[in-house]
Amino acid sequence: MSERAMTKRNSQKASIFELDGIPSFGQAFPLALQHVVAMIVGCVTPAIIISGVCGMSDKDSVILIQSALVVSALSTFLQLFPIGPKNGFRLGAGLPVIMGISFAYLPTMQAIAGDFNIQTIFGAQIVGGCVAIIVGLFINKIRRFFPPLIAGTVVFTIGLSLYPTAINYMAGGVSSPTYGSWENWLVAFFTLAVVTLLNHFATGILKLASILIGIIAGYIFSAFFGMVNFDAIGAAGLVQMPGLLHFGVQFEVSSCVAIGILFAINSIQAIGDFSATTMGGLDRQPTNPELQGAIVGYGVCNILGSLFGGLPTATFSQNVGIVTTTKVVNRCVLGLAATILLVAGLVPKFSAMLTTIPQCVLGGATVSVFASIAMTGMKLVTSAEMNYRNSSIVGLAAALGMGVSQASAALSTFPTWVTTIFGKSPVVIATLVAVVLNIILPRDERKKKKA
Repeated sequence: MSERAMTKRNSQKASIFELDGIPSFGQAFPLALQHVVAMIVGCVTPAIIISGVCGMSDKDSVILIQSALVVSALSTFLQLFPIGPKNGFRLGAGLPVIMGISFAYLPTMQAIAGDFNIQTIFGAQIVGGCVAIIVGLFINKIRRFFPPLIAGTVVFTIGLSLYPTAINYMAGGVSSPTYGSWENWLVAFFTLAVVTLLNHFATGILKLASILIGIIAGYIFSAFFGMVNFDAIGAAGLVQMPGLLHFGVQFEVSSCVAIGILFAINSIQAIGDFSATTMGGLDRQPTNPELQGAIVGYGVCNILGSLFGGLPTATFSQNVGIVTTTKVVNRCVLGLAATILLVAGLVPKFSAMLTTIPQCVLGGATVSVFASIAMTGMKLVTSAEMNYRNSSIVGLAAALGMGVSQASAALSTFPTWVTTIFGKSPVVIATLVAVVLNIILPRDERKKKKA
């Protein structure tokens, strides 16, 4: 038998626990579906929230959700199957990860959407993608400025800043005429109860799909209160590709700075997800070329994604958790998950169905997601020794970030760009304060040496 034939035969018999090769469809499909179920709600929710802030029509909201799914799928494909020579510079990591629309950018995107428009978000995203490429090219030199303490502080602040969004959604949405009604709160808490019960008492796919099942249960429950309107589904087409520059692009300096800083942070944060994937699934650390290709590819995908209406993407930690738990690292399994996302994104009726989910249902489901984001940041923070120095960094960064954003009127005498960068989202201030304090505050080792 020729070497080529043997290689083909081996690839057809590849195990799901091997990085390369093609396992059987019967093995791959349920595992791929598991990844989709775990992340699809988190992937489309930022698009649903931003479309609401921007006051988009049903048609544009459907396109924004479509683009979220399509761009997430294509970004995942690039990370799974890089472009370039194996031993040279490549776009993409070649590691088993799933990419999706990130909540990390949501507070800042909400501020930009409120002050400007969706075009400004996509313009800032292009700049952010360029920042990510620069970070990727110089990752070895930049990485030391973002240890787990700093990354954890940023993630913790992101989680805290998302709580008002969840509460407003639980109440029915600020723009809703029924905002704060008992019906909205009842549906929201019913949804939250289903998610919580499944998270703590269910196992297997029921636990992994807790948010999706909670939304389905809340959706059905909300229908009894007349909260579901199917008009958008009837008006949507069967198959449609997201159009190039459908929303357009607009550049505004302060928005570009705010999003650019977040891209730099998220590029460093992605190292944690890639490291967790390789350590948990492959029993090794990611190589420098893999990290470089991953972050540069992440930047390129976000630049291209913005042109097709896809909001900023990032690695999805819940899918990293699935990989490390199941040890299923085969790239074709995750590639099949990306294919499911791509097909879903090309069907406008599916995206239109997602726009019919009442805001109180989304709020009840996502409040637990936002809580887990904050707790993930707290875990990263506490992985470092919580001495007086480190406690000061975390406390001051979170206090100034959250405090200024909650009292943004205190910046009213400053130029508008100052408020946009520092006053709308706590993440930028928290990041800058944490990084600067980590550089200038003396470490215990220095004190010991002086003593």
